[in-house]
Amino acid sequence: MKNIWSLPDPLPAEECFEDLLLTPALRVERIISAGQVTPPGQWCDQVCDEWVLLLQGKATLEYESGGLQTLSAGDYLLILAHQRHRVTFTSKEPPCLWLAIHGQLSRDQTAASAAIRCTRQ
Repeated sequence: MKNIWSLPDPLPAEECFEDLLLTPALRVERIISAGQVTPPGQWCDQVCDEWVLLLQGKATLEYESGGLQTLSAGDYLLILAHQRHRVTFTSKEPPCLWLAIHGQLSRDQTAASAAIRCTRQ
């Protein structure tokens, strides 16, 4: 059995993505961030919705539209497909521990569930 709170020691230098559940319609992943951010000028543009829950740490997301979202442990949000965003801050101590669910999650989307083949860009 695995435990969501078990972190590698030492933490990797790169952000860590681990699939916890993968089906044709849904992907659940654990993300560990410890100071990593999206490189300047780069935007995440995902083909499916992403619901994220910050279990531990603090983080800030910036949207291409200009909005900022600051998250603390327990905060969650839905990032719609193709809503361009970037991570501008993640705490190192404690490291950020995220639970992310990818899929067709919003009611107004009509994309086929096969779009779950979400890739990080």
